[in-house]
Amino acid sequence: MRSLYYKLPVFAGLLSLLSVKADAQFNFGTANSNWSGTEGLYLNPAVIADSRERFTIDIIGVNAGVDNNLGSLKSGLISTLTGNGNNNDIFDYSGNHTFSVMAPYAKVSGPGCMISINHKHSIALTTAIRGMNQFNNFDQSLYQTITNPAYVPTTSTNYTSSNYNYTAQLWSEVGLSYGGVIIDKPHHELRVGATIRYLGGIGYVGLKGKNLNVQYKSGNDTVYAYNSDVEYASNLFGSKSALLNGFGNNNLMSQIFGQKDGGGVGADLGVMYDYISDESREVYEMDGETRRVDRSKNLYKLRISASVLDLGAITYKANNNSNLEASGNGNLTGTGLSNNAGNYSDFKNYLAAQGFSGDTASKNTRVGMPTRFLFSADYSIYRRFYVNAAYVVNIANRNNFGNSYYNQITVTPRYDTRLISVGLPITYSMLSNSMKMGIGFRISGFFMGSDDLLGLVASHQYGANVYVGGSIPFYKLRLHDRDGDHISDRRDRCPDEPGDWENHGCPFKEKDGVKEGEDSKEKPKDDKTEN
Repeated sequence: MRSLYYKLPVFAGLLSLLSVKADAQFNFGTANSNWSGTEGLYLNPAVIADSRERFTIDIIGVNAGVDNNLGSLKSGLISTLTGNGNNNDIFDYSGNHTFSVMAPYAKVSGPGCMISINHKHSIALTTAIRGMNQFNNFDQSLYQTITNPAYVPTTSTNYTSSNYNYTAQLWSEVGLSYGGVIIDKPHHELRVGATIRYLGGIGYVGLKGKNLNVQYKSGNDTVYAYNSDVEYASNLFGSKSALLNGFGNNNLMSQIFGQKDGGGVGADLGVMYDYISDESREVYEMDGETRRVDRSKNLYKLRISASVLDLGAITYKANNNSNLEASGNGNLTGTGLSNNAGNYSDFKNYLAAQGFSGDTASKNTRVGMPTRFLFSADYSIYRRFYVNAAYVVNIANRNNFGNSYYNQITVTPRYDTRLISVGLPITYSMLSNSMKMGIGFRISGFFMGSDDLLGLVASHQYGANVYVGGSIPFYKLRLHDRDGDHISDRRDRCPDEPGDWENHGCPFKEKDGVKEGEDSKEKPKDDKTEN
């Protein structure tokens, strides 16, 4: 039975994603920066309105990680992946009866851009490939029995799980975002934003049920399942085997824009309120305005943000999709499952031969996105120092095929300037009931970091992640005025000499009754004719 975990191609293909360079789940270390470009819109699409950047070109971003409450990692994730840890038993198991695991979640962001039309309106185009492999509410002892050779129950043991769900999915995204300012007052600014995405389903596998009762028979490779129900669905049995190829395809654009087995529409919606105090708003005199706002710098003292993220689902086509709903009683062996799970007909026939009855069909299957709420507050402490508090709340239905994030609270103090940002996210995970610590760096358009740094190098951590990416930003800048006369160089007719606004930036000088800088007028000719 233990061989099942290592032989099933679904697991092998998904766990291979861990070899991808990794990125954090939410990027709290850098995404809250006031100069984060499109990175911030994954937390709230309203953030691109009144952006500190005129234009941004996204190059690429790569991210992945793991999270669980099955147990803490015996070694850091780096040690485990490089083979220095014991891969057959990488956990110190918790005492939980049931467990949830997200291992891995991964994202590769492709080319994109963001354009500030003016300080009130901005648009963005983003592309990405995302993948999530997730167990939810499974029996821990059954998992150990199957996957850990060192775990050998000495007696027959009963395992139970209710409302269990396993979903692995790989999909592409092409998103169009808009952010706009709807209230623009001296001390108050209200912004709204939305992202609409086309979702392309590359591959998925799902297993769910309301009841699972299993008896393990000590000393052999057999479990007896009774009064159990299971619904299984996948498109892996088509000719593509897309989920197994996944990130292994070197052509990122073909993965994003190529033909898919499934499709759907996703959305993010957000609202953001800024309180702007007199001390936080920087103004200067320029081009006839005595209090022109300096939009190259942060404006707010306090920002309150709310968003709902990853609304939507992907529907997989019936002709490339197989479903099995089975229930009953029967003996299952690890060898039998491993030998028959690679082909849909063999898997169906094997379950029937073991005593399970059920319906099979080729039908459309809906796989949900990891929908969640995100609430946050960002406070400017003093000059370039800020603190952000964020609360993530899952609202996805875990009884259906689909993925979900787990609730967490994160507090991130940061130092934030146009060219450099440093954030220190501290997270309480409600999945593992543990604390996580990370760090994020941004130097202009390049960023890297982790929301859960200790899990990469230290033992007894419940998760780990790391992120890296880059873009080319074109920042909003204060208007240049090299002669210091409060008239911008672009509108100053005498940019190297101080002047006044009424005289187009030129100095006031009388010259035959004509002010310098004014259009010269031709003098009338004498009536006398020269001899």
